[in-house]
Amino acid sequence: MLRVKQLLEERHDLPHEGPDDATAALAAAVQARHTDVADLLIRRGAVPGDIAPDRLPPLREAVDFGSPALVDALTATSILHRYPTSELRELRDLARTWHEAELRRRTGSSGDAAYTRVQDDEGYYQVGELTLDGMTVRDGHGAILTELERLLGIRTSCGDLVTRALEREEGHTAWGRAAILLSHRREPEAWAAAETLRADTDPKRRLFGAELTRLFELFADAHEEQYCVLAVAALTDWSADETDPAVLAEVLHGLSSYQGPRAEAALLAHLAHRDPRVRRAVAAGLGTSMDGRHLSDAARDGLLTLLRDPDTDVRIAACRSAGDTANGDPELRDATAALLDHPERRVRLEAVQALALHRDERCVDAAKRLGPPRPGHQEEELYCLEAAWRYERHREDA
Repeated sequence: MLRVKQLLEERHDLPHEGPDDATAALAAAVQARHTDVADLLIRRGAVPGDIAPDRLPPLREAVDFGSPALVDALTATSILHRYPTSELRELRDLARTWHEAELRRRTGSSGDAAYTRVQDDEGYYQVGELTLDGMTVRDGHGAILTELERLLGIRTSCGDLVTRALEREEGHTAWGRAAILLSHRREPEAWAAAETLRADTDPKRRLFGAELTRLFELFADAHEEQYCVLAVAALTDWSADETDPAVLAEVLHGLSSYQGPRAEAALLAHLAHRDPRVRRAVAAGLGTSMDGRHLSDAARDGLLTLLRDPDTDVRIAACRSAGDTANGDPELRDATAALLDHPERRVRLEAVQALALHRDERCVDAAKRLGPPRPGHQEEELYCLEAAWRYERHREDA
């Protein structure tokens, strides 16, 4: 499959493939659970079609397996019209059946299923993978059900979306898709759901409410939009009262993209919080002033403190914020340069990028000492190192 992907990336279409070959390749990619290959095949012109009688059609197999990412690839806009509404309705019913514990019925087993979390796509969210008596499925059927209802034009109630999310844990695709869909409904019912969750005594329900409120702010078209104003006010007030560290961290993350003094004050109030997740959220949010090139004195001092934090991830978040400010502040630059000798490579990489954004020549030698990106970390390491390489070229041209 890796060779197939490489060949597809080198070509822009499938000029020598017949429809049967393309269909067979797509079916094989789905059967092997290679979402990236299936996606490339579809973008190169392959479409679901007739297949062998003993095989499931690709979309049905993707739903049956429980992979939201595969379902997304196979219902892309370019081929969605090829599925009759009746077929989509049948697959929605299949997703609902799986959502109601089909694995145990099919295997006839009363034993415990082995469960692991796996990355279903290239994004942030994950799904669970369950194996019972030799049969393996993923538990993304709630997310698939939500997506198929959306494609069919069925408006899922806010209550059902919240229920599907809370059946899983934070970071699960069902959780994330429910929050995203609800936050795109700029309407009183969805906002009321977020407010109700905020007041709940269960930290898990508050955590989902915090993510939902954060997304209301994140997806706003402008800071003046009604639900953005409501979300920022709610998150700011919430940050003063929340006692659960995981929920508080999510609340503060909701303030990190908002530019304003109230948000900054709410972040700085938790600068010395005992939980590193909270300090990490503070570090990520500082520097979001109305003028991104400058920091308030309080935010600058806060970043200097967090650049020396004992937690590695807090330092990385502070380093990124210091780099995003990119105002050439000598003290910020020196504090960032001190991280070039940090024992962890990922900290040194972030420091190189931040210094490059500040046009600090110390990034050049540090990038050379780091060497090329490591196998398996190509994309993220290249992103940091390229900033130093661009600065070096700019310096030589100047």
